[in-house]
Amino acid sequence: MTVDLPTRSRLVHDALRAAGIPGDIVVLPDAASTAVLAAEALGVEVGAIANSLVFVCDGAPLLVMTSGAHRVDTAALAARLGRGKISRASADVVREATGQAIGGVAPTGHPAPLETIVDEDLAQFAEIWTAGGTPHTVVPMTFDELVRLTGGTVNKVD
Repeated sequence: MTVDLPTRSRLVHDALRAAGIPGDIVVLPDAASTAVLAAEALGVEVGAIANSLVFVCDGAPLLVMTSGAHRVDTAALAARLGRGKISRASADVVREATGQAIGGVAPTGHPAPLETIVDEDLAQFAEIWTAGGTPHTVVPMTFDELVRLTGGTVNKVD
């Protein structure tokens, strides 16, 4: 029930429903603030975890939804996008841009939409899991739902 969800996760739940995405937010007993921890808690491949990483590019936040199986190559991604340097955002920038803490950033439920890149490697999984607004919450969805939800651009990120 949404009434039992943390405040940040209720915002994510509402945004999911508004987008027509049926997945329910799951509250985990232990924090799943990394892809490995989330995969272990859910019993899925680490690659099926969609990490929400916030970067700064050309002076604005950039959300990259990447497979938990690899790291973002920021130089290569910047070149593919034809953009300036991409650097990791500070915890303060992450919280300001998303309203959520590092380790629990969902692909939605932010104060304002963020430019988003979605890792093409996530398409290989029938179901992917993203953070649900806190390090203790996760939510399932399909690759197509993630792209639609975020308005993201699909690209290679590693």
